[in-house]
Formats: sequence, structure tokens, C-alpha cells
Amino acid sequence: MPTNETTTAIEIADTYPARYWHRLDDGRIQCDLCPRDCKLHEGQRGACFVRARVGDTMVLTTYGRSSGFCIDPIEKKPLNHFYPGSSILSFGTAGCNLACKFCQNWDISKSRDMDKLMDQATPEAIAQAALANGCKSVAFTYNDPVIFAEYAMDVADACHAYGIKTVAVTAGYMHAQPRRDFYAKMDAANVDLKAFSEEFYYKLTGAHLQPILETLQYLKHETQVWFEITTLLIPGCNDSDAELGAMCDWIAKELSTDVPLHFTAFHPDYKMPDIPATPPATLSRARRIAQAAGLKYVYTGNVHDTDGGTTACPDCQSPLIVRDWHLISDYQLTEHGRCSHCGVAVAGHFGLFEKQFGRRRIPVVLQTAR
Repeated sequence: MPTNETTTAIEIADTYPARYWHRLDDGRIQCDLCPRDCKLHEGQRGACFVRARVGDTMVLTTYGRSSGFCIDPIEKKPLNHFYPGSSILSFGTAGCNLACKFCQNWDISKSRDMDKLMDQATPEAIAQAALANGCKSVAFTYNDPVIFAEYAMDVADACHAYGIKTVAVTAGYMHAQPRRDFYAKMDAANVDLKAFSEEFYYKLTGAHLQPILETLQYLKHETQVWFEITTLLIPGCNDSDAELGAMCDWIAKELSTDVPLHFTAFHPDYKMPDIPATPPATLSRARRIAQAAGLKYVYTGNVHDTDGGTTACPDCQSPLIVRDWHLISDYQLTEHGRCSHCGVAVAGHFGLFEKQFGRRRIPVVLQTAR
């Protein structure tokens, strides 16, 4: 539902004209970015909080404003098949178009102040910062880039001018037209498939499952975007054998057995503090179910599991990229992404591997004027 926010509280000088909306006959305007279809009176904000009505138009209140910048290993997104070992400049803004009760970044995604308090960062400044720090790519993450699509797309254009790749870390909750525009600017994505149950999505995220499935099918069949899937396993909520089996069968049939799947561990947070953390055994069980469904690249995350972090050859099963958390301890792929033992190609994007960024996380301050 939209949130009430008086027009005077939205500083017009700090807003940016938004796309993806239309006027309704009753005088409201409707946001067409995601399936929430928020219908706004004057001064109201959408459920994401950062898309608002000012006068007879819609604005984005967080354009050019970030919740912070860090240089991460690409594996932290997580992406294991997109230039492994490389570094990525990560940033987000504020707000979110889902209402996940288990949100692990709720202090950012549910912020009601960051759109006013954050320092500005232009698309050009972000691209130059990535270039200056030797980053292979830039990630739109921490909160969902869907809600700051205009900003993300402009940053992507600036990055591509310098040969820098772009990565979206997203829940995939988006309408068809903005989805086409958005992913035309992205080189890779990690999409959260939070469960394989409409009941889970409705009760625990305030969203619906089908639009996420449509995003995944769109990425696979209508784009060249490399994507991987992450499912946060919450004990008793989305971790049954039946649900995991159905999800993995769907991925194998509707997408491809080459799509990497990451099962990650939940820790108690936000509105679900009484749910226990995910046992490592649950992640291992989920990984076995996915492998039994034919998925070739299945990983575990948020736990120490070298086997669950290792990329194996889909043919000879030789360990090709051995990971200890986000540190690569052995790399046996050729420059062109083939197994050095049997020559079979591994799905993904790879390059000459000389050194890795490692497990570091380096905060970055952009020097840009307000």
C-alpha cells in the first residue's frame, strides 16, 4: 500500500523524474514499475518509499544517493561463475518493494531517512571509482535496484563506457516493460528465489511468486544476462524436501541445469528473531536434492563449507575452483572457462586468472559534490 507523505516533506530539489507510471481517471497516478501497482494521491509515496508523487508526476527520491560503497569479492554477491576472483564495487540506496519479515538488510531497505541524509554520487563518479580501484564490475545491491531502476540504468551506461560490467542483486519483482529496459543494461544478476510457494511469498514478503518466475524465464530465454539464483533457507518455512524438489525440478525444466543455485543460511533478524539459524545439515540436504534434480552447479553460503563452495567439472567431476568462504585456494579452469583435465566447458563468464581479490571488504568514499 502507498504511504502518506506530505508534498512539503519531499524536497523537490533532491528528486529525479521517474519513469513507469500513468494517470488514472480518478486523479491518482499509478506506478507501473512492479506488480504492487501503487496508486498515489498528491504527496504519497509508494510501498518502496522512494517513488513518490509530487504534483502531477512521479519522482525518485534516491537518485544519486547511496547508503555506502564497498569493494567486495564477486563471490559475495553471490556470483561464482562471473569472473571468479575479481573485485566488484557494491552499493545500494534505501527502500524496497518487498516486505520480507526475514530481511537481512532491513536497516537499509526499510530506512525512512536515507533518501534525505545520504551523500550524492553521480553515475560518472561511480564508474570512475570502479575504474580507479581496479574493479571488474559494479553491483547494485544491499537493497533492491528495481526501485532505483533509473539511477541503476544511468550508472550502467557510465560503467559500460569504461568497459566495466554491471550486476543486479535483486528479488526480481518487476513488470515486463521496465524489466526489458533494466536488463538491457545489466551484464549479470543474482536473483533471489525466496521460496517455491505462493503462500510463503504472500505471508512473509508481501509479494507473489509468479512475477519472480517470469523474471527468471525472461532472463534465460530472452537475454544474454548471466544469472545465478539464491534461496535463503529458513527452518520450517521453505526448506521441506517436497518444496526444494519442486523448485529444483522447475529450474532444470524451465531454465537450465547450467544455472548456478546458491542455498544460503538464515540468521534470526528483523521480524523473525525467534526462528533458529539454518543448520549446515539443511544446506547440505538441499544441495543433494538439487544435484539429484540434475543441477550441475549447486552451492552453500553463509556457512563454512569448502565442498559446498567448490565448482566441479560437470563431466569428470574434478574440483576446478576450490573456495574457502570467498577465498579461492585452487583454480583449474582455462582462460576460456574449460576444465583443465577433460576440456569440458563450464557455464559462465571467465577470463585469465592471475590473482584474486580475496576475502577483503574495502569501504570506499566517493569524492563528489552535492
